[in-house]
Amino acid sequence: MPESQQLKCPMTSIDQSDLSPANRGLDRELVDDLRGRVTYAIEKGPLRSIQIAVARDGQLALFETFGEADNETRFNIYSCTKPIVASAIWKLMGQGAIEVDRLVSDYFPEFAGQGKERVTVEQVMCHTAGFAQAPMGPPQWWRRDDRIEQMRRWHLDWEPGSQYTYHPTSAHWVLAELIERCSACDYRQYINKHILDPLGLKALRLGVSPKEQDDIATLEHVGESPTSEELAQVFGSTVNWPDMVDDSLLMFNDPQVRALGVPGGGAVSTAADLAMFYQALIHNREGLWQRDLLADATGRVRVDFPDPMTGVPANRGLGVVIAGSGPKARYRGMGQSVSAGAFGHQGVGGQVAWGDPGTGLSFCLLTNGLDINPIRSARFSAGVNNRAGACARVGEGE
Repeated sequence: MPESQQLKCPMTSIDQSDLSPANRGLDRELVDDLRGRVTYAIEKGPLRSIQIAVARDGQLALFETFGEADNETRFNIYSCTKPIVASAIWKLMGQGAIEVDRLVSDYFPEFAGQGKERVTVEQVMCHTAGFAQAPMGPPQWWRRDDRIEQMRRWHLDWEPGSQYTYHPTSAHWVLAELIERCSACDYRQYINKHILDPLGLKALRLGVSPKEQDDIATLEHVGESPTSEELAQVFGSTVNWPDMVDDSLLMFNDPQVRALGVPGGGAVSTAADLAMFYQALIHNREGLWQRDLLADATGRVRVDFPDPMTGVPANRGLGVVIAGSGPKARYRGMGQSVSAGAFGHQGVGGQVAWGDPGTGLSFCLLTNGLDINPIRSARFSAGVNNRAGACARVGEGE
């Protein structure tokens, strides 16, 4: 049995008695426009379930589920998990347990070797570490000793700190081990106990016991491949689109994988809890993080190497993406109506969560549908993000 199957997941519901966009300084017509875009997506398909939440001033303003789910439904949030893991590192930094400019091997000696002794904690958090596709999967990932041995064997594909390439899962296995080394606590238990529980976010969990998984939506592939017309509009010419589906993305339907809590993409949540997590990052009223450290982690661009996927600067903070300004900001997943200081992260399937200190707004979009047509998925996500970011009446936020 995987070691994490014994982890428990207490649940509680968000109080929705005062969900009032007007009371939170949101424009009702623009909120209705946001809701209308999501409603249209459900009616047109192929997505069958979508959940959104908007929050401001530390309170929810909108929390609604569309389609074949309800507000009690939780979704796998894929890479929206990454800032949650980063937030645990920030807390340990504030306690003096971790320094990001130090080598990973200073805390995790077994990691050294194959050139990895040159890798810093910051490089791991910013996706410049050089082992983007390093393997970690079953059976190695079930036991900590096996994970450590697997990470010891990893080699570098480029000089650490010399370029940016997204590390889908590998970097966050290293961060999980750093959390365990520096807190003497299982990484899932540390995140749940020291970050999520103090914030009252009971639906947002990393590592969920199989007995507590009945409310998690089943992931599914939906839709069809892009048409030749759609491809021509995007690429300007005929493109041979691969007629393939990545079934590995469905592994998070496995109860054992959900219980494992893959640190790069295995958390589950409601949109409400994830939007409220970003409210905590904007306001830090509970004092979980050192204020200056939190502002630096979420507000300073540390990596502006071009992203090979988009060709635009990656704009990586310490575990988050920072929106920036100008037309290139739309490639960073938060739309074009947020302020330059907005920060957050996308997940597979168009999922996204972000916070905008400029307006005090936070937003989350979740779905269990993995659209086979990435053009349609990207357009939907962009349209929803643009509408969400525009909801705030400027000057009325905190």
